[in-house]
Amino acid sequence: MSPDALPSWLPTWCLDHLGSRPDTILFRHRSISDVVGLRLVDGTELVVKARPEDGRAASCVAAQSRLAEMALPCPRPLTHVDTVGALAVHAEEFRPGGDVLHGAWADVAVRCAHVFADLMAGLASVRVTPPLPNPRWVRWDHAGTQLWPPIDALDEKDQNLVPSRVTTVAARARRRLLAADLPCVLGHADFEAQNLRWRGRRVWMVHDWDSLAWQPEAALVGAASVAFPKTGAATLPPLDSTEAFLNAYQAARGRAFTAEEEQLVWAAGLWVVTHDLRWEALHDRLTTGAPSALQEQAPERLRRADA
Repeated sequence: MSPDALPSWLPTWCLDHLGSRPDTILFRHRSISDVVGLRLVDGTELVVKARPEDGRAASCVAAQSRLAEMALPCPRPLTHVDTVGALAVHAEEFRPGGDVLHGAWADVAVRCAHVFADLMAGLASVRVTPPLPNPRWVRWDHAGTQLWPPIDALDEKDQNLVPSRVTTVAARARRRLLAADLPCVLGHADFEAQNLRWRGRRVWMVHDWDSLAWQPEAALVGAASVAFPKTGAATLPPLDSTEAFLNAYQAARGRAFTAEEEQLVWAAGLWVVTHDLRWEALHDRLTTGAPSALQEQAPERLRRADA
């Protein structure tokens, strides 16, 4: 891809903040963020991230920088967050390599839970302004009057496309989450297989630190306990895999959750998967796997959530 395909502001931004202009585009991925891998004229390889400025980015990058200083598996930020028009922009190390760990089995859940526990332990010592609003897939605490957080691009679509079972489960999970009175902490809220890279049995890198959230620890664990096998479409792992993730996390952190915290684990997992299923339904991308798993598992997951 030619550097001519870059956003018009980016070459000058690189020169001003990094001392060199782009020479080669290594990759580009556009979703909520526009993520561009670059090789500069001076040979430096790095990643530039730009996303709508919503007040979250500075805290996320500051926390990421602190974790990198602790030698935890995350790319080191190379700049602070800069505002370019309506965008929050920063650069970080390019840390390629490693493999995606596939599978939703209990042994995979345990390996991922140990990584999540290490990251949460590191984040416990980080002091930043809470990165609010939370990412929308863990934003059950939004101030809107409807079930889902207000997002114009989704709300303007035909909501009848969303299966009633998805809406019902989401509403019950959200009621349980909102009834909790637990302190919030920093945590990685997009702990999906596609955001982790492994070398053998050791994690090599965890990406997507733009997705830090400020929620109760148990709720963040619950989100991770269903997200860990996700590489694309919505997924819901078997019950025993979520249970294995929960147990391994508690053992790694050296603290057993209270009964209420365990309930939040199960409630948060349901909210995350129903959010994903709603998104897929509204974009006509709903497949059979996760909806079938939700139909089968929802009664027991809701029971464990006391929802």
